[in-house]
Amino acid sequence: MENQLDVITIGEAMAMFVAAETGDLADVEHFMKRVAGAELNVATGLARLGLNVGWVSRVGKDSFGRFVRHALAKEGIDARGVTEDSRYATGFQMKSKVENGTDPIVEYFRKGSAASHLSPDDFHADYFASARHLHLSGVAAALSDSSYALLDHAARTMKAQGKTLSFDPNLRPVLWKSEAEMVEKLNQLAFQADWVLPGLKEGMILSGQQTPEGIADFYLTRGVQAVVIKTGADGAWFKTAAGEQGAVAAIKVDNVVDTVGAGDGFAVGVISALLEGRSLHQAVQRGNKIGSLAIQVQGDSEGLPTREALGE
Repeated sequence: MENQLDVITIGEAMAMFVAAETGDLADVEHFMKRVAGAELNVATGLARLGLNVGWVSRVGKDSFGRFVRHALAKEGIDARGVTEDSRYATGFQMKSKVENGTDPIVEYFRKGSAASHLSPDDFHADYFASARHLHLSGVAAALSDSSYALLDHAARTMKAQGKTLSFDPNLRPVLWKSEAEMVEKLNQLAFQADWVLPGLKEGMILSGQQTPEGIADFYLTRGVQAVVIKTGADGAWFKTAAGEQGAVAAIKVDNVVDTVGAGDGFAVGVISALLEGRSLHQAVQRGNKIGSLAIQVQGDSEGLPTREALGE
């Protein structure tokens, strides 16, 4: 089948209430309503760069679910893979407003959500076959056993079809029964990926290695083609199965507004560039650039640029 979609992502989209003023969430009276979700942030960023993106999820038959659908339509994201589930609600979250670039407080209300009931039943073969790349994250993997089963089935099927796969571990320890289960299951997904994009601390936890090169080799010796490790203020470090490696310095940002979404922005840059046939070094440069733009505005995806704004 001819590829009609560039990328498919799977995950949970939630309504997000962002505090309009600083202070304890219990005392804040004014909020802005947005959409949130790690995988959705990536889908949004890729769509803004002109890629054809498909989204697979479940939402409730409620106002939050309609809000999510409206957001997908606004961004031009293909939502044929989204199921409206009348049995369960759409999840939501509350996010504090902070100053001086510190991490905001985020409270989640997602237990038992519609998206947590994703399962292999949500794998529609023709839809996935129409895409050339699959992006997965550890957040959707942690939602439930059935959601994990969907991701694992999608990864195995797409890989067997010769499609490429990227994986961002996006560790959420609180969503897992134990760290051991988290490490085992996320590595099972990572080993199927072509491109693995962990943060340095995430890579240490998942691989048991203490250096970027050690983390990269842990995955490269298991069939991964490229590993890109986010090293915070230092930027990123990468290595390929062919032995190419290097560091790309971070872009200095004077006014950090909201750190949430930086890693998703980085993934947008790396994935989009690699799908365009650019080198891994160029892809990491773009990842750093988009990540730096994402943290200069409040909101998870508001800073993700269009192709024109990216200026390449």
